[in-house]
Amino acid sequence: MADWLMKTEPDVFGIDDLARKRAEHWDGVRNFQARNHMRSMQLDDRVLFYHSSCDPPGVAGLARVCRTAYPDFSAWKPTSKYYDPKSTPDSPRWFMVDVEFVEKFGRFVALEELRRTKGLEDMLLLRRGMRLSVQPVTGQQFDLICLLGRPGRGRRRGSGGRR
Repeated sequence: MADWLMKTEPDVFGIDDLARKRAEHWDGVRNFQARNHMRSMQLDDRVLFYHSSCDPPGVAGLARVCRTAYPDFSAWKPTSKYYDPKSTPDSPRWFMVDVEFVEKFGRFVALEELRRTKGLEDMLLLRRGMRLSVQPVTGQQFDLICLLGRPGRGRRRGSGGRR
């Protein structure tokens, strides 16, 4: 199993939307490195659900990968904002995964708090210029962020913790 951080804009699709839908495909990724990360995801990989392009940005909760990579069909629709004429059903260029809601944190973990937290100094998200919408995190980073988002609770089996 691996651990990931996936960015989304909460006014487009936030943690509450995922909680309501229970599971959803993660479409529209148009960066090759982020796409490659999604192609390497496995079932039950843990996901930090990160709200970006908002004030403040930060981790809102957890999801898990419930379907591994498959072609992103939004690239084939000329009316889609994610349309890419170089991607076809016979030769897909872009992929997506499905993620399933695990939990909304009791406490939103803002980016500035992540920056101040000992143990997260090497996190990709905190590197200057890092804009990838899908990026790996270490198990230690994942667990530390869960502790921040779950004050007084720590890790719980079935809520993103390893089995």
